[in-house]
Amino acid sequence: MRVKDQGVAIDVEVWRVPAEHFGSFVAGIPAPLGIGKVKLEDGSEVSGFMCESLGVADATDISALGGWRQYLASKR
Repeated sequence: MRVKDQGVAIDVEVWRVPAEHFGSFVAGIPAPLGIGKVKLEDGSEVSGFMCESLGVADATDISALGGWRQYLASKR
């Protein structure tokens, strides 16, 4: 979830999805997830997963861990 102030950078994976499959891929994404622009360290933007604020209301903030893979590793 993008925040206005005090956000932190996290590790992401950038994948290539053929344009002809992008629509069907997006159609299968369940709410509260969606696709939006994600800003990368080099300043470029790519399409990536975003989450509505409703989806994080009771969620654990894993930003300090540096990303999803680090979060999963911390649970092992």
